[in-house]
Amino acid sequence: MKSNSFLFPLPCLLSFLLLACQQPGISIQAGPHDLLFEDLPHSWDEGLPLGNGFMGALIWEKEDHLRFSLDRIDLWDLRPMRGLDLATYNFQWVQQQWQQDTYEEVQKRLDHPYDREAGPTKIPGAALEFDISQLGVIQSAHLSVEHAVCEIKWKNGPQLQSFLHANVPVGWFRFSGVPDDFEPILVPPIYQDTSQRAEETNPVTGQSLLRLGYAQGNLFQKRNSITYVQEGWGGFWYQVHVTWQRTSDEVIGLWSISSHHPDQQQKQEAEEIVLQELTKGFDTSFSEHQDWWQSFWEHSTVRLPDSLLERQWYLEMYKFGSVSRNSSPPISLQTVWTADNGRIPPWKGDLHHDLNTQMSYWPAYSSNHLDHAESFVNWMWDHRETFKSYTQTYYGTKGLNVPGVSTQAGQPMGGWIQYSLGPTVSAWLAQHFYLQWQYSRDRDFLEEKAYPWIKDVAIHLDELSIRTKNGQRSLPLSSSPEIYDNSPKAWFAEMTNFDLALIRWTFQTAAELAIEIGEQEEAEQWTNILAEWPEYAIDESGLLFAPGLPYDESHRHFSHLMAIHPLGLIDVSHGVKDKEIIQHTIATLDAHGSDAWIGFSFAWLGNLKARALDGEGAAKALRIFAEAFCLPNSFHVNGDQSGKGYSNYTYRPFTLEGNFAFAAGIQEMLLQSHAGHIAIFPAIPNDWQEVSFSQLRAQGAFLVSAKRTEGQLGSVEILAEKGGKLQVKNSFADGKFQTDHPYTVVESNIIEMDLEEGEKVLLSR
Repeated sequence: MKSNSFLFPLPCLLSFLLLACQQPGISIQAGPHDLLFEDLPHSWDEGLPLGNGFMGALIWEKEDHLRFSLDRIDLWDLRPMRGLDLATYNFQWVQQQWQQDTYEEVQKRLDHPYDREAGPTKIPGAALEFDISQLGVIQSAHLSVEHAVCEIKWKNGPQLQSFLHANVPVGWFRFSGVPDDFEPILVPPIYQDTSQRAEETNPVTGQSLLRLGYAQGNLFQKRNSITYVQEGWGGFWYQVHVTWQRTSDEVIGLWSISSHHPDQQQKQEAEEIVLQELTKGFDTSFSEHQDWWQSFWEHSTVRLPDSLLERQWYLEMYKFGSVSRNSSPPISLQTVWTADNGRIPPWKGDLHHDLNTQMSYWPAYSSNHLDHAESFVNWMWDHRETFKSYTQTYYGTKGLNVPGVSTQAGQPMGGWIQYSLGPTVSAWLAQHFYLQWQYSRDRDFLEEKAYPWIKDVAIHLDELSIRTKNGQRSLPLSSSPEIYDNSPKAWFAEMTNFDLALIRWTFQTAAELAIEIGEQEEAEQWTNILAEWPEYAIDESGLLFAPGLPYDESHRHFSHLMAIHPLGLIDVSHGVKDKEIIQHTIATLDAHGSDAWIGFSFAWLGNLKARALDGEGAAKALRIFAEAFCLPNSFHVNGDQSGKGYSNYTYRPFTLEGNFAFAAGIQEMLLQSHAGHIAIFPAIPNDWQEVSFSQLRAQGAFLVSAKRTEGQLGSVEILAEKGGKLQVKNSFADGKFQTDHPYTVVESNIIEMDLEEGEKVLLSR
């Protein structure tokens, strides 16, 4: 490990570089979707967020200091979870304990280590602070989502502009009108403090950083720069570097973080990155940054008559653009915005695959940001050997499953094992391979990654299954997140609708894709296996959790209705029977109320009601999410913050999946294509007279733009990125429209056209 071995040029050269690149400044106007406050936030989780997929910053005030909470997505303590012996305490052993009524042994061996041990875990980076006690009263604190720039103004004239470069791991700051002695302070996390006790606390609230046992890192300060080097577990270390220079009336500088794991390719140190970017200067760097964000926003837009929902969608997409790149690690619970409170982040900032990572990528597909979703499937693909090894060790099967709670390196972390080590985790994750294929129509991806992954999942589920007395297949034990939490009752001898939906989806999809690539024999194999699984447990209330267990009280996780959304196995397009199941299931959710719901429940409900073609209900659910379950900076914090009683949960651990599920819900209201045809404005409120969107993406690789005026569909423009057969539901008034392209009308009033690659078609009223 290096420690400040790379030396900057002489201070005079540093000053020359900063001054030579200095320009008059950038002008940022406030937009309708921005964050704009009259004072600075006073908590890290309400900070103004900046991010570029790899690094993040939260800007807020702490004790008369302006604080930049700095983070990097791969700052991970990757120590193995101590005491988690999956070879000895495997799935077969779990079954035996459950059958013998000695399940407390399972909790002791597999659940408790997650709560007991501090690592593995995501860790914070450091903080930059600036003493603003002499700057006077704040005039405004502004985050531009269009430009991804934070701007703070003081009434006495000082001003800050700061951004985190969109595709270079550096953050810039520029202060004007500040005192001569104004300069940054680098504040490291506290890993050693004899005055504090490294108490053991709930992982939800976060355990003390002291429990990690690190030696305190080293600070190296020069005239115009500070470097901090921190060693972690097992040879891991990271470096934070900041440099700055005073001009006639400004302080301008930049910072970076580099992360170094011993088993990964050597990366540039933060100090070197800063020196390279320094030669560009603030304004040139900002111009590059702005070009990236302009391109991001050109991928898709929405215009809604509900200003709250429209603004929240743009804030969610801003956050999505801030935390994901096609080459970045996947979105974890807090991703690049780790808690800055002296603690390990809530739930260790890990990768939860029983809802959280899946929801986080829901908006990527129809918002036309496939490259951002690609990071998730690439991560899964790159770690498939790790997952296969875990599957063989714990389940004793070939094929592939994924730990439901994992580190960034894909290793299991334990916890409630019904979900952290659940048998169908890889099936839900497999849907993202399928969606990437359907929305891109990239045949190389289909043949090289999508089908092989889903095939491996099918192999695992085939080998794991057992035969029941009636000859049908079943899992040895089944569960439904997070029903009965981690108690013995959370295991079911009969199939839950959660597991069953994922299994049926896996074999159905494996057969579909096998046919697509010409593997007819394998398609027949998957189809035959599919026929051996039971049907869903359903009664007059709709979908049950499992046979004999209805949804009879409020619960946060709608795991029993996976077949409706996101899997689309039960859909209104399939006819009256499916429509009635959906209506009864959602009516049951509504009837039992939202006392035990949290933020993601309302975001998921918005998607469900959109799939049920209930625009009023979808908008209401999403509006409640935005008003009650988000902080002023738009961060989703699980509990109800409104005081209006939408939920009995009022706590505020910050996680991101609810935010991104909200964005997906808006898109489901505007465009759906999961049923084999494109539906325009399928689920919008009746009073939405004026609404439009541009370049939302439909399955089949079609880019769609549409406009509704005076309560009627006015026009639809579709670009066939790959070409092929286009099917669009006719939603024009009285079915009347005009187009220059030949078409036929097939069943259910579907307009059908054959389009060439790159061809564009316009349908208008």
